[in-house]
Amino acid sequence: MFKPLLIEIGTEELPAIPFLKELPNIEKKWAKILEENSLLCEFDFYFTPRRLVLWHPEFPEKQPDSEEEFFGAPVDIAFKNGEPTKAAESFAKKCGVGIDELGRAQKGGKEVLYFKKNIEGRPSPEILGQMIEAWLKSLNFGRAMRWGELKESFIRPIRWSIVNFGEDFLSYRFYDIQSSNYTYGHRSVSMEPVVVENQSDYFEKLKSYGVVLYQDLREEKIKEGFEDIEKKEGLSIQKDEELLREVVAITEFPTSLSGEFDKEFLKLPPEVIITSMKEHQRYFPCFRNGTLTNRFIVVSNAKTDDFSFVVRGNERVLKARLQDAIFFYEKDLERGFDVEGLKNIIFMDGLGSVFDKELRELAIATRLFEKYKEKLIKESSLEEGELKALIERAVMLSKADLLTEMVYEFPELQGIMGYYYALALGEDPLVAEAIKEQYLPKGEESELPSTLFSSLIALSYRIDTLMALFSVGKIPTGSRDPFGLRRAAAGVIRIVLDRKLPFDLSSIFEEFKGEYKEFDIKELENFFLERIYQFFDVNPSIIKAVIDSGERDIVEIAKKIEAVAQIAESDSFKEVFTTFKRVANIVKDLDLSSELKVDESLFESRFEKELYEKYKEVVCKKYDSYEERLDALFSLKHQLDNFFDNVLVNAEDEKIRTNRKNLIGSIYRSFKEIADIKEISI
Repeated sequence: MFKPLLIEIGTEELPAIPFLKELPNIEKKWAKILEENSLLCEFDFYFTPRRLVLWHPEFPEKQPDSEEEFFGAPVDIAFKNGEPTKAAESFAKKCGVGIDELGRAQKGGKEVLYFKKNIEGRPSPEILGQMIEAWLKSLNFGRAMRWGELKESFIRPIRWSIVNFGEDFLSYRFYDIQSSNYTYGHRSVSMEPVVVENQSDYFEKLKSYGVVLYQDLREEKIKEGFEDIEKKEGLSIQKDEELLREVVAITEFPTSLSGEFDKEFLKLPPEVIITSMKEHQRYFPCFRNGTLTNRFIVVSNAKTDDFSFVVRGNERVLKARLQDAIFFYEKDLERGFDVEGLKNIIFMDGLGSVFDKELRELAIATRLFEKYKEKLIKESSLEEGELKALIERAVMLSKADLLTEMVYEFPELQGIMGYYYALALGEDPLVAEAIKEQYLPKGEESELPSTLFSSLIALSYRIDTLMALFSVGKIPTGSRDPFGLRRAAAGVIRIVLDRKLPFDLSSIFEEFKGEYKEFDIKELENFFLERIYQFFDVNPSIIKAVIDSGERDIVEIAKKIEAVAQIAESDSFKEVFTTFKRVANIVKDLDLSSELKVDESLFESRFEKELYEKYKEVVCKKYDSYEERLDALFSLKHQLDNFFDNVLVNAEDEKIRTNRKNLIGSIYRSFKEIADIKEISI
C-alpha cells in the first residue's frame, strides 16, 4: 500500500552559490537513503530560497518483509557426543531462538548450523524521521553554521518542517525544531505561519501566499519577462545561464524589471559595467545592435503592485557602483603601468616575484619567437626587429594590471583591463590584444587567442607556470589541482593544434629547463601526454599506440592519431590488423633500436624475397600523409600472410632465424614510427 508523502524543511534564506554547487547531489543522496531502507520510489525535489521540499506521490506504508540467513559452526563442532557446545549456544543466541530450532545446511562442503529468519518490514513512519535527519546531515554546502545552543550545523538555520504522510502530520524533531502542520509564504505577503490541512492544501496555500515552488516555473517566468522587455524596449538581454540559475535560487516570486543608469558611465569598458552588474548586483546587461546600452534587468523577489520603488532602489545602488568604477579607471590611467611594482608581489615561494615570472616568460617567448618568426612575420607583415621588440613589450606589460585599482576590485578582469589601459596609454594594438588574450583559453569551450602573436604570449605564460610549479613540487595529485595545471597544459595543446605549430615536448622542456630548479622533465612530459586523451573521440588504445611510438610533437601526434583512427574504422581493418598483430608478437623481444640488417643472400624462399622487395618499395616511397603511408604498409598483408604460411621464422640456423626476425622487425619498426600496433585493441 502507498500514501503520498510531503517533506518540507524551512530555512532562513539559502546562499545561492554554495547551494547550487550541492544541488546535483541533493536528490541522489535522498535516493540513496531510500534505497538503503528498501523504500526507493519516484519523487520530485523542489526548492526556493527558504525551503527544501521532497514530494512522493506514492510512498510505501512500510518496508517490504525480508528474509535473513544465518550460517553457524560445522555440526561436528557445534555438538559433541550429542550435546550442544558453546558454539551452538552462541549461534542460537545470535539468532534469538532455542538450540532445538536451529536447522542444518551445506556450506563449503560441510554440514553447518543454519537458521532463516523472517524479518517484518517496519512501518515507514517509524524510520522516516531518521531518514530525513540522515539526508540533511549528508548535504555538504561547504561552510555551515550553528545557531542557538545546537552543536549541529547546517547551511542556514532551520526554522520549521513538515512531514505529511497520507492524512497524518508526523512528529519528528530536526535541529531542535519540531515538525508541524504549518509553513510560511512569501515575506511580502505574510510573516505569519500558514496552517496547511493536507498536501493539496499545501501546494495551494504556497501559491496563494506568493510562492512559486517549482524552480522550473520560476525560470520560465523570468525568461517570459525577459522576452516581454526585449519586445517592448527593442533590447537584447545577455542571458548568462549561471547568473540565471543564481536568480532562480534566490527568488520565490520572480519579476523581471528594466532599469537604467546614466549614459556617462558607458565610457567605461563594457566588461567593467557588466562585471559590476553581475558580480555585485546580479543584474543582466542589455544590448542594442550588439552595443552595450545604459539599460539593465533586475529580477525582483518582491510581490507588489508597484515596482517603481524597486527599480529606483536598484538604479541608485548601480550608480554608486559605477561611480566607484569611474574613479578607479581614471586613477589607474593617471598612474599608468607600474611594472616595477610587480617586484613586490610574490608569485610563489621558491619562484620569486611576479616580475621574476615575467622575466622567465620573456626568455621563453624570445625562444619561441625564433622558432615561429617566419609565421609571425607573414601574419603580421612587420619586420623581425619590430616584432621582437613588441614581444618583449607585451610580456613585460602582461601582468602590470595586477597593480591597478580596477583589478584589485574585480580580479576577474585581469588581462582585460590591461588591454584597455594599454590602448589608452598608446601601446601597439598587438601588445594590447596579447595582454588581454594571454589567459585564453580559459576552459574546454573557451575561445583561443585571435593571433599568432597573442598565442605566443599565452604559450609563454602557461609553459612558465607549468615548469615553474613542477620545479617546486606543486604537481597535481588525484583530483586535486589547486593551480589549474591540467587546464594550463590543455590550453597549450589547444593553442598548438589550432595554430599547427611544431611543438616537440621533449625538446621544448629541455631547452627551457635552465630557467628553473632541476626537476624530472619526463614527469612533466607525461603530464602533457595524459591530457592528449581528452582531445580525440577515438579508441583510447589508438592514442596510446601513437604515444608509445615515441612521437612527442603535439601536432604530429594529432595527425598520427587521426590517421590510425581513420584506417581503423574501415570494414577490413580487423582482418588486416590480425596479421600485423602477429608481426608485433614475433618481434616483441627484438631490440628495435639496434641495426636490423637484412641479408638477401640468406633468403631460402621466394616468399621471403617477395616480402622484402615489397617492403623496400613501400618504405622508399614518399607520402603526402600518414594515412597514405599506413595504407602502403598495410598493403604488405598479402606478402606477410604468404611468408607466415610458408616460412618458418624460428629456423634452426641462427643466421637465417636472425635474418627473418630482422625482416619482420623492420616492418614492425616502420609501423612504430607512426603507432605501436601491439598497443591497439579492437
